[in-house]
Formats: sequence, C-alpha cells, structure tokens
Amino acid sequence: MSIWFKDYSLEEINLGNAKSMVEHCGIIITNNDKNCLEGTMPADYRNKQPFGIVHGGANCVLAESLGSIAANMTCDPSTHHCVGLSITTNHIKAVRNGLVTGKARPTHIGRTTQIWDIETFNDAQQLTSKTSLTMAVVKKP
Repeated sequence: MSIWFKDYSLEEINLGNAKSMVEHCGIIITNNDKNCLEGTMPADYRNKQPFGIVHGGANCVLAESLGSIAANMTCDPSTHHCVGLSITTNHIKAVRNGLVTGKARPTHIGRTTQIWDIETFNDAQQLTSKTSLTMAVVKKP
C-alpha cells in the first residue's frame, strides 16, 4: 500500500519544481516508490563551498526538498499542504564531484505533523549525511 495521496509521475513532480530553489540547485526527483522519494543533486558550482566540497546548506536543501515534496505528496492538495518546522542534518562524508543522491522515508505521518528521515549518498553509495525533518500539516483556508 502506497503512502501517496495519488499516483504521481516523476514528470509531474519535477515540473512542479520549476523556477524554484529545487531547479536552481539542479535537484531532480528520480524515484517515488510506495514509501520513499529519491532525488539527485549535482556536486557542481551551484552547490559547492569555496573549499570544493558540497556545501552543508546544499545538503540541507536537498534533504528539505525531498522531505517537503514527499510530505505534500501524502496530503490532499485541495485541502492541506505541508511546511517545514525543523531540520537537523549531520554531515558525515564530504562530496567533491558526481551526484548526491537523497532518499526520504517517513518516520511519522500524522494528522498535524510529519517526521521524515533523509539520507544522502555519494556515487560510491557511501552515506554522506543524515537528516531529520519535521513538517506541519496545514489546512488550507
């Protein structure tokens, strides 16, 4: 059984990120199985700090983007939307090139809050960061 409100296509999800920070950072959603949303972000000039490694804030942007998109995919968009409340990221391994791949999985999907765990990996499938993201589920007026 899927956690998503409806069956979202990758094209639909990625089109929804146009003209946003997600697009600016080169983040692309690559997979949405029944309980996980995955995406990639290039380790390039948009996302690196002056020392040549992916900026910690860019890791947070990838994690919050995946968690936020996933959280909103669980709600009826005509009645609710989800917004971030808290994000905590632990940076484990530096990334210098290639792609950073993120995987967002729910820990808790409640009526008013959600908690998402997001892990990121380098091209060698090594864990590079671990994030906990808390979202508020807000009723639309």
